[in-house]
Amino acid sequence: MEMTGHGSPTGVGQNCSDETPTGVSRVDCNSKTVNDEEQVAARKVNLNNAGEKPYMCGECGYKADYKFKLSIHIRKHTGEKPYKCDQCDYSAVHRSNLAKHLARHGGEKPYMCGECGYRATDRSKFSRHIMTHTGEKPFKCDQCNYSAALKSTLDQHLTRHIRKKPYMCGECGYRTGHKPHLLQHMRTHTGEKPYKCDQCGYSAAQKYSLDRHVAKHTGEKPNICGECGYRTAHKSDLSQHMRTHTGEKPYKCDQCDYSAAAKKSYLFQHMRTHTGEKPYKCDRCDYTAARKSNLDYHLVKHTGEKPYTCGECGYRTAQKSDLSKHMRTHTGEKPYKCDQCDYSAARKSHLDDHLAKHTGEKPYMCGECGYRTAHKSDLSRHLRSHTGEKPYKCDRCNYSAKQKSTLDKHLAKHL
Repeated sequence: MEMTGHGSPTGVGQNCSDETPTGVSRVDCNSKTVNDEEQVAARKVNLNNAGEKPYMCGECGYKADYKFKLSIHIRKHTGEKPYKCDQCDYSAVHRSNLAKHLARHGGEKPYMCGECGYRATDRSKFSRHIMTHTGEKPFKCDQCNYSAALKSTLDQHLTRHIRKKPYMCGECGYRTGHKPHLLQHMRTHTGEKPYKCDQCGYSAAQKYSLDRHVAKHTGEKPNICGECGYRTAHKSDLSQHMRTHTGEKPYKCDQCDYSAAAKKSYLFQHMRTHTGEKPYKCDRCDYTAARKSNLDYHLVKHTGEKPYTCGECGYRTAQKSDLSKHMRTHTGEKPYKCDQCDYSAARKSHLDDHLAKHTGEKPYMCGECGYRTAHKSDLSRHLRSHTGEKPYKCDRCNYSAKQKSTLDKHLAKHL
């Protein structure tokens, strides 16, 4: 049977079993697809059997009120994707998904928001966007007062109630309640970067990373902060920046009181303090890290490169951030302010140390001897008194030390 158009299913098999629910006409087994007349007939029959779901999947027990719905469901088990794009290799289970995909080829965005000018390729995206203006949150949690604008957001929230994380990484044991998060995580092991820039050789593991990169080619920064004049190419960056003025920290840890004002990825990084996950691995030694920035910092130890130089005193470092911190020793800048007294610091870690003096909290405890401290770095140093670990190595002799300050004193002997 020859089909025309961008995406019509070919050879979609129907269940031609003799077992047909009473009073329901069977689909013609010679037909290749469930046509409109059959769907209309099925709906008419169903009006006489309101609430009944006579069609059941033999794989998982799913029940449907219409036979064509069962046929669509079966594709989840078979992997069949009958709707094909005639411009690329994309295929879909549902015709509506193909229609959304085709809009990307045409560049059409017929739905426009009258409030802000946002345009969308399909009505469902447009409807979701409108809720950002109306504040409507139609999806309600049946276990608490939480509500969400999107069903996917509610689904994520529900996992906090059931504590279910069924998706696990076979490489490192990372677990998550959401399959897309696992797919993103797996790229840290495979190195896969499927999102390609069409203007240079850049590629990224995440689409949002590619979007941010593409803005570098155009140089545009249309998003402006009304408080301080900060400009950025990305609306999400402006939203995050505004929290520096409002103090909002919307990203909450469900295992402790931690919250983050900036990127949601900061929360993911924080969660690794609970799970112990260290997905970033050095290909030259056994070193692993919870953050990519830590791995990058470690890798320069193998190369020995220090490309960043201070113009004032000749200080050299492998990291641009270290040079920025060092420059404050010359400028006297102390951008980190205490909100409870006049104290200010050149480094955020110093401010964190100071804030503990106001609260008196010492949340970090040694399991060996009961030693408590306000700072995680202090606990790490303390633990070496039990393990004997000496991670700081001299690159000129066999000397090693438990603390960096001790190594620095030793290095002075070589000078």
